[in-house]
Amino acid sequence: MNSQQPAAVLFDMDGTLVDSEKVWTIALHDLAAWAGGELSPKARSAMVGGSMKSSMRIFREDLGQPDRPEAPDVEWLTSRVFNLFREGLVWRPGAAELLRAVKLAGLPTALVTSTGRTLVEAALDTLGRENFDVVVCGDEVTMPKPDPEPYRTAAKLIGVPIEDCVAIEDSPTGVASALASGAVVLAVPAELELPPTDGVHLRRSLVGVDPAYLTQLLISQRLLRPAR
Repeated sequence: MNSQQPAAVLFDMDGTLVDSEKVWTIALHDLAAWAGGELSPKARSAMVGGSMKSSMRIFREDLGQPDRPEAPDVEWLTSRVFNLFREGLVWRPGAAELLRAVKLAGLPTALVTSTGRTLVEAALDTLGRENFDVVVCGDEVTMPKPDPEPYRTAAKLIGVPIEDCVAIEDSPTGVASALASGAVVLAVPAELELPPTDGVHLRRSLVGVDPAYLTQLLISQRLLRPAR
């Protein structure tokens, strides 16, 4: 492997590789109806990229049911999303091609997601388990996104420096996590617009992105880092 290439490519899942945020939207609205309420667009947007715990807190507050037990809602939502995931997920534009090219180039890969392991296993039927050397799920870390722990954990499991990795994200929460971890960040917005941010490379889609492009991002970021 060329030493100039990324040591690993770290992929977010929902909204980055697959168009699964729409699936979550369906399930969350169904859960709200089951709870006798209606989820607001503002609350749904605030959940994008977040952990199950933070999303359920927003859910309860939005429905005006702050004392609503969390566990039954999580169980109901997980079951609903699992069934929707099993029906198949739609790839985001350019995502499948990029993942294939990265694997052909021999670059290590990780899936780094806020989604729990049960649902990730269902999603991997679409994504392909063989496409990832490491999978870090939201219920397998102490501090989920926007904390940097998920991305640092992925790099540690692969055995490479996080600053030599490229992380690909779509949400403000995920971008914050990847940026704080020290990775080079490529952001491709899906459900939410992303403002220009220092250290974050923005694109409208992953169409046309390949290992050579990721290598150039890493090289340009290295040039901007202060000398040690």
